[in-house]
Amino acid sequence: MSVLDRFRQDGRRLFISGGSRGLGREMALALADVGADVVLTGRDRGSLEATAAAIRLLGRQAFPIVADMSDPAACERACHEALATGPVHILINNVGDRRVSIPIEETPLEMWQQMMDLNLTCCFICTKVIGGAMIARGGGGRIINISSMSALIANRGIAGRHYETAKAAMLHFTRCTAADWAPHGITVNAICPGLFMTEPNRQWAETRPDVIKTITDATPLGRCGEPEELGPLAVYLASDASAFATGAAFVIDGGYTLG
Repeated sequence: MSVLDRFRQDGRRLFISGGSRGLGREMALALADVGADVVLTGRDRGSLEATAAAIRLLGRQAFPIVADMSDPAACERACHEALATGPVHILINNVGDRRVSIPIEETPLEMWQQMMDLNLTCCFICTKVIGGAMIARGGGGRIINISSMSALIANRGIAGRHYETAKAAMLHFTRCTAADWAPHGITVNAICPGLFMTEPNRQWAETRPDVIKTITDATPLGRCGEPEELGPLAVYLASDASAFATGAAFVIDGGYTLG
């Protein structure tokens, strides 16, 4: 087997939450490009169908599921619907968003809980259901949790601290699950992206250009990431090439968190 062959995903199925836009879309397309069929969730049917069509143009099967993954019941239903399409070999827990930037002292408890469901509970449910099916089936699997560089630092000049809190918790959940499931041949790793120019961040750049400039000025590479730059890392972590990597956090932030 050649080195490049180790990255192939032929005969495997990916389930990715929030796979219709932004980083999720790029990871879904990257995995499809190396042979994986893709089950993807999103809230907007139009963008889901557009991404599914792009996956099919790559010669792979695509199964779009409309679901609000911040709703625990809807999240669990989507997982079972995904498993009904066939065995899932790769799980990418991608859903997450700051969504609201409210200071800690002004954050309603209900909103805090909703954001925890979006950024953390969804990861737990998908891991439990999809990962549990990997254990029951045997043969191992790959789980990739999309955390954030915000799990490693306290950002300045912005609120919405539910986000940093949930993403940091996701990192330790990654480590714990990796330790528990290693005997089953399931690797569990996290990706910690920095500032990537996804659609929400482009909108954010229009309303808070000062924050974007502060981050890029402090980034050694001097720029934001482009969404397609994340896909190859997801391919590596989903592939046989990463068989000895588990419980790790892979930071991809242009050097921002170097200190």
